[in-house]
Amino acid sequence: MDVTIVKNSISRAELKKMASEQYGTLVKAVVDVEKEIMALGGELHADEEVALIEKENSNREYTWGINLYPDKEEDEWIEFDSMVNIKPAFGNRSRDIEDPGTRERVKEVVKKLVSPQ
Repeated sequence: MDVTIVKNSISRAELKKMASEQYGTLVKAVVDVEKEIMALGGELHADEEVALIEKENSNREYTWGINLYPDKEEDEWIEFDSMVNIKPAFGNRSRDIEDPGTRERVKEVVKKLVSPQ
């Protein structure tokens, strides 16, 4: 599946369709918290991160990998787990997003870009 860069809005219904075409229940995404955009649909988070860096001039410091589960409730539909999150130079040493402020920033961008319908 091609990587889609979302700058304005995508619906949960579109995410559900993407999930069913790829992983069944989840969509991999990389969020650029500085530019407030995200990439979706890559086979790997790394594919999406590269798309953001090459096409949108994103900086790796601001890109964070997540999984979206469009069928789950809003308080549990974002999973902060990705190999692209391992960034020792930026203070993140695990697949998780360790900084609570960065997690909140990711949530804010996702909420801004994903419409409920």
